[in-house]
Amino acid sequence: MVSWDLVLWFISPTSLQEKVGNAPFKFSQLSDLIHSGLYTHPILFLFKLPSMSKTSCEGSAMLHHERARRAPTPGKAAILAIGKAFPSQLVPQECLVEGYIRDTKCVDATVKEKLERLCKTTTVKTRYTVMCKEILDKYPELVTEGSPTIRQRLEIANPAVVEMATEASKACIKEWGRPVEDITHIVYVSSSEIRLPGGDLYIASRLGLKNDVGRVMLYFLGCYGGVTGLRVAKDLAENNPGSRILLTTSETTILGFRPPNNARPYDLVGAALFGDGAAAVIIGADPVAGQESPFMELNYAIQQFLPDTHYVIDGRLSEEGINFKLGRDLPQRIDDNIEGFCRKLMGKGKLVDFNELFWAVHPGGPAILNKLERTLRLKSEKLECSRKALMEYGNVSSNTIFYVIEKMREKLKREDGEEWGLALAFGPGITFEGILIRSL
Repeated sequence: MVSWDLVLWFISPTSLQEKVGNAPFKFSQLSDLIHSGLYTHPILFLFKLPSMSKTSCEGSAMLHHERARRAPTPGKAAILAIGKAFPSQLVPQECLVEGYIRDTKCVDATVKEKLERLCKTTTVKTRYTVMCKEILDKYPELVTEGSPTIRQRLEIANPAVVEMATEASKACIKEWGRPVEDITHIVYVSSSEIRLPGGDLYIASRLGLKNDVGRVMLYFLGCYGGVTGLRVAKDLAENNPGSRILLTTSETTILGFRPPNNARPYDLVGAALFGDGAAAVIIGADPVAGQESPFMELNYAIQQFLPDTHYVIDGRLSEEGINFKLGRDLPQRIDDNIEGFCRKLMGKGKLVDFNELFWAVHPGGPAILNKLERTLRLKSEKLECSRKALMEYGNVSSNTIFYVIEKMREKLKREDGEEWGLALAFGPGITFEGILIRSL
């Protein structure tokens, strides 16, 4: 088991500060300390993992009864392996408010109250973030209202997203088990970096991919970008026999981090909801028996935008970073159109009952999940993987669908796991992305 070290500080009485200080502090000690009654004051801390990125497989050793594997459909693309990675700073949600107020030098009590309410309603428990004390010490202008800081933000974000994507890709390739030279294409998704050449070239170089690898960049798609990447990778795999596509996504909130301002209420929503991280999958058709382990087949994919809704999610790049405006009617707009969209996907498999499917839904926020559950009359457990991903990582934009899929993979290994399901994501446009998936 990995031991996590406390790297920042406690807001605590002097006696306790002297007791624990900044010395390495076991995560397991935290619960004992609080429940002992010795410490009842607010704690503000970030955890640092032993290395830049944290990768894992979700509970594979805990399963006792696995069902028989289904045979893949010839010529259909499938997910062959998955990986994820995160920056080293882990932020517990109950500590976010004090840290954000301190870091942004906010003295407005109403802002603090609003953020406290938002942190409770998001259902997020923990998140990872590139932003840390060292960055704020080096770039104090990031919390100065009106400062032109796009150059500084990109100096931080560009290398950070490449590092996370590289680590997630390495974890994915390790699970896949084949040589990196067998990767024929790379699809890279991010709304967090801007430069030429793009991160796809840097990632390919770091991984040692062949210099004739086919590269595709998908920039500034927002939360639906991960499912778009799956659709593009599916088309590449099915139209290039023998190809193996590395799809990687990487996001950070650095471009949008700023002090609170009553003229930008959505900044507080972002502070309470979004996190940083990366993900990667290998996509290919006709898996090699004995060498590859496909677990989700990408059967049919569609994209759809809702006319005259481009203003509902509005992101603009400026000298200060990226500014977002989010319409209050977003959950309702999705709710009004989601059933027809799902029926279109399900029709390709002659599927009728929503509750006979598994659901891998991008958790943009609890309101969207709640409306989806009510509108489609889903059983409460159907969105369990989406809710858990939101709770553990927050909304990590294009990455989050892969955290949901990883959790769903383990859930479907049970003997009663559903064969068919939907992967869904929503974002600017308003754009819907969906894939009819078959569990193998």
